[in-house]
Amino acid sequence: MGSARHVIFGGGQVGSALASILLARGFEVLVAKRSPTGIPDGAEAVLGDASDPEFCRAAATEAAVVYHCMNPPYSTQAWAELIPRYMANMIDAAARAGTRLVVLDNLYMLGKPDGKPLTASTPMNPCSRKGEIRAKAATTLFEAHKRGDLLATCGRASDFYGPGGRLTQVGDHFWPRVLKGRGGQVAADPDAIHTYHYIPDVAAGLAALGTGSDAAFGRPWMLPCGPAESLRDLVRRFEKPLGAAIALSLAPGWMLSLMSLVAPPLRELAEMQYQWAEPFVVDDGLFREHFGVMPEHADKAAADTVAWARRHYAGS
Repeated sequence: MGSARHVIFGGGQVGSALASILLARGFEVLVAKRSPTGIPDGAEAVLGDASDPEFCRAAATEAAVVYHCMNPPYSTQAWAELIPRYMANMIDAAARAGTRLVVLDNLYMLGKPDGKPLTASTPMNPCSRKGEIRAKAATTLFEAHKRGDLLATCGRASDFYGPGGRLTQVGDHFWPRVLKGRGGQVAADPDAIHTYHYIPDVAAGLAALGTGSDAAFGRPWMLPCGPAESLRDLVRRFEKPLGAAIALSLAPGWMLSLMSLVAPPLRELAEMQYQWAEPFVVDDGLFREHFGVMPEHADKAAADTVAWARRHYAGS
């Protein structure tokens, strides 16, 4: 690949973890984002707005791989404006630099599972406005690859949990209550079978794509994940490292309405509830077979999540 420089756009819950993995492997890492927070020691920071194509081109210069780990605020309006712009700028910047592009994506473009596991080959069939936006962006990415503009791929993941996962089901609303000995509340059916992706597994999967062979490009992948389970089962594993039982419940509608006044993303969840209306299961078998990357052991993932929560929410 020539250069050993890896450029990550976005230093949030996944981008920061990805930077740490690449640094540990001896790569030069540059993180491009708006603020200096979330950038691990050893990574170079370049601050700016990725909606500006000139900023993206400058940051991607001399990169071996560009990673797109950005996500706009959880708003259909913001997504409609920024997701196409970010994707266009990432494609342009990577193509001009003559480098490869790895995109972190979710599963919204696939729509309802209709009783089947979601795989890397599941066709896009969005059933939400957000899914339509994601589908168009994914189409743009792979059309650029087919034209020969660049080598491009994406790694897809379901709902996150784990260290750094502040904006997840088990994040900012969950842990402060639990660490005070109160019950945990979530915004989706806690007994629905669902795939939850552990954030370090997502980052490790992106690193595998970015450092893998060219043969991995030109198609999407399901990033490594543990078996689908209920949110209640996931939370139950936190109990041993926490040293206490966690009573889990679905936050009542009136509370979600009240919370949405101060947390607008909650207003956006209604159209996504189909993901908990039937088993929402991801099959990552192809990724495991191709890259040999396995998800973290569930008990260690739980222990590391609790340790992070205790550090991050201390005094909350």
